[in-house]
Amino acid sequence: MSILENVGTGEEIDYESLPINTPLASQLFAGAFAGVMEHTVMFPIDVLKTRIQSNVTLTNGYSNVLLKTNSNVITQLTKITTNEGFKSLWKGLSSVLLGAGPAHAVYFATYEFTKSKLMTENAYSSPRWNPLKIALSGASATILSDALLNPFDTVKQRMQISKNSTIFGMTKLIYQKEGLRAFYYSYPTTLAMNIPFVSLNFVIYETSTAFLNPSNKYNPYIHCLCGGISGATCAALTTPLDCIKTVLQVRGSNNISEPILKNADTFAKASRAIYKLNGYRGFLKGLKPRVIANMPATAISWTAYECAKHFFLNKNNSII
Repeated sequence: MSILENVGTGEEIDYESLPINTPLASQLFAGAFAGVMEHTVMFPIDVLKTRIQSNVTLTNGYSNVLLKTNSNVITQLTKITTNEGFKSLWKGLSSVLLGAGPAHAVYFATYEFTKSKLMTENAYSSPRWNPLKIALSGASATILSDALLNPFDTVKQRMQISKNSTIFGMTKLIYQKEGLRAFYYSYPTTLAMNIPFVSLNFVIYETSTAFLNPSNKYNPYIHCLCGGISGATCAALTTPLDCIKTVLQVRGSNNISEPILKNADTFAKASRAIYKLNGYRGFLKGLKPRVIANMPATAISWTAYECAKHFFLNKNNSII
């Protein structure tokens, strides 16, 4: 992330932060671009993770075998496509595309705004690395973005374990059967998971880029590597909370047969259900596909976002 010199004024601009005069639309576009790229590329792995964490045995044309957490990822993906077709690996993507763009636009714009306010009044003279302020900025970003994304994520999870469904059909079914609250059952758990995830993500990313890229130059390879490191680490540490979130989001699905899972409408109930069915190991279900999905997804997200920032720095500020 380079210190770039403005051709017209000679002003030095820290690439780490978007310039103050960067239009809000540019910041929102950069975040939306990053979010769509993150969620789409590794989506089939996310489908597998949801299937494993849901404890669901699919019938009526589906594989009648419960996917296991310790099986080979490629083998399980092959099993799904053999029994259900290639399109089954992309079910729920429409919901992600509708929600991820706006949510990540809010996410990155909030992060940039909060970080610029927390550092100093002069963003360009601010210290580049401040873990606490970076973490607080990330936490603020995820609180707002998850409020927008959570209903779309719930619909996505239901579609991933259902045979035939559209985003509008699934949304209508959830609302008629369970009411508006169903879209936000998992929101407190999502925040409990994503606040540490995002805070660590930003801190690890910023720290690793400062260490690996001390010259502060724009380097997509470094952004990709540091994004992968932060994504894999955060995904592994927050898997237990992700298991609880999945149970809360899919509990109303017709494919969930276990009564204890269907009645799990709170954090505590979902935790007890997981422990009763699988013991402590149940909180690590989906660990492998979660890490495999998040490592490149986070790398792609950061690389795409930094690329968009670099583009707007050059376009909006005549920087070379």
